[in-house]
Amino acid sequence: MNEYEIVIGLEVHAELSTKTKIFCSCPTSFGAEPNTHTCPICMAMPGTLPVLNEKVVEYAVKAGLATNCEISRNSKNDRKNYFYPDLPKSYQISQFDKPLCEHGYVEIETEQGKKKIRILRIHIEEDAGKLNHDEFGGGSLVDLNRAGVPLIEIVSEPDLRGVQEVDKYLKKLKSILEYIEVSDCKMQEGSLRADVNVSVRKKGETAFGTRTEMKNMNSFRSITRAIEYEANRQIDVLEDGGEIEQETLRWDEVSGKTFSMRDKEDAQDYRYFPDPDLVAIKLSDEYIEQIQNNLPELPESRKRRYLEEYHLTEKDANIISSSKYLADLFEEASKISNNPKAVNNWIISDISRILNETEMDPVEIPFDSKQLGELVILIDKGTISSSIAKKVLVELFENPRSPEEIIKEKGWIQISDEGAIKEVVLKVLSENPQSIVDYKAGKDRALGFLVGQAMKQTKGQANPQMLNKMFIEEMQKS
Repeated sequence: MNEYEIVIGLEVHAELSTKTKIFCSCPTSFGAEPNTHTCPICMAMPGTLPVLNEKVVEYAVKAGLATNCEISRNSKNDRKNYFYPDLPKSYQISQFDKPLCEHGYVEIETEQGKKKIRILRIHIEEDAGKLNHDEFGGGSLVDLNRAGVPLIEIVSEPDLRGVQEVDKYLKKLKSILEYIEVSDCKMQEGSLRADVNVSVRKKGETAFGTRTEMKNMNSFRSITRAIEYEANRQIDVLEDGGEIEQETLRWDEVSGKTFSMRDKEDAQDYRYFPDPDLVAIKLSDEYIEQIQNNLPELPESRKRRYLEEYHLTEKDANIISSSKYLADLFEEASKISNNPKAVNNWIISDISRILNETEMDPVEIPFDSKQLGELVILIDKGTISSSIAKKVLVELFENPRSPEEIIKEKGWIQISDEGAIKEVVLKVLSENPQSIVDYKAGKDRALGFLVGQAMKQTKGQANPQMLNKMFIEEMQKS
């Protein structure tokens, strides 16, 4: 493995967040009953004519500008011919030799420093439908709700050299698309998916090896696992004196292996030709400049601002700015609570931990910035302790509502009454005389132990600052 270099190129498909489909007025919302978001146009009935959705062009140009692409003033739509049961026309309207955006790049951080991953092109196209397979009945049903949903396909050059670079590139691309609000990038709903092209070559060689392609992958974890497996498989074939076949593969998540589906098509196999029903797309300099001027703040800019304005660490600024949803949550909750440091700590620690444990995307966080800001205020006021706040956060994930409502409902308001606290302190000291001896002998951990015992007895509701102070005072008396 160490003698070989992995070469990877990605074709990322992002569903655009337009209200209607690319060539008709059917809605694009996810999760409707099968075949309820359809019409004669997206079902490819004879005699129907497509009309290009202008918003699709705007969103594609936005994505091109945000990824440093050159925007074509003159492009067109083409027919890409292939048969598949969920493709009603038996061709897909896409773009071939004149895409909307070309020659861009996305910059990622690697162990060797910054690296530009070149983007060959970004083009618009329509999505296909979806087959629902009935494993018991032995048949398949076609749902055409997705047919005609607008996509942009972002095609990278084969610049990626390993799974870490792929992971960073995909996450950076997802972040950019979220920031410019052209796609919700919900991978679990198929809004963002990638075709992964993998080849291997001996280190030092300049010619590319034969590539294989894994289609429609919509999980970062699956993509990295599939690349590692496929690269090792290709190396084993070459080491045994075999040859790699150019083919399309299917990744099986359960077995952790790739399986052959069909020979890999080349461009000539699709018999592209200009779509005769659609006019050319001509963009003025003024149109492009207007979109450029209205681009929102992008991840890199936000990261720099967080370093300067909020004095976050490089690591924290990276994590928060990597997601528009986390960044918005951070900024708005900081304004509400007037405590950006505390908000940052909650996002970086407990919120990120829960997201990782539940494999939840930041966009799926069920509570809002107001509720997070209120949680921080309640801690700052001494209404609840940090340990109780952690319980409130779990409640916010499970059943979001006002933090104040949660603590009243659960009886979690912090005990700050001196008499009640003193009673607990004296009880804990009487039960743990050795800790008093240890503390006086200079063992600071004894104090932490005593406070922990008091918190346990009060179910985390005692004011920890008052406990610390009172334990010290009582032990100095004895």
